[in-house]
Amino acid sequence: MQLLDSGDADGWARTFTEDGTFAPPSLPEPVRGRAELAAGVRKSAAALAEAGEVHRHVLTTLHIDPQDDDSLRVRSYAQIVATPRGGDPRLHLMCVCEDVLVREGGELLVRERRVTRDDRPV
Repeated sequence: MQLLDSGDADGWARTFTEDGTFAPPSLPEPVRGRAELAAGVRKSAAALAEAGEVHRHVLTTLHIDPQDDDSLRVRSYAQIVATPRGGDPRLHLMCVCEDVLVREGGELLVRERRVTRDDRPV
């Protein structure tokens, strides 16, 4: 999440498998593949910069469930704190993040990430 928050689009995308998916609640279809993931981060970073706002994703309350295929199912709460330049931070969103992590080349990578928001029906 630090890569995402710093605008390191390619670095964040590399935390996913080559064909990894990210299903945020703001999009009708999941984003698939590192190129699309990175493009989405660049677009979001540009919009935040233009708005003069910084977002920080805080992951808490992790639950890790090892699977028989050596993958991990990870569920966490994601708090997104928004801070306008020169302003006070505020809780922007409260979400649930559900990941499937797999091992590739000695690293754990995200194969699937699905995010739901507390203020919207699932």
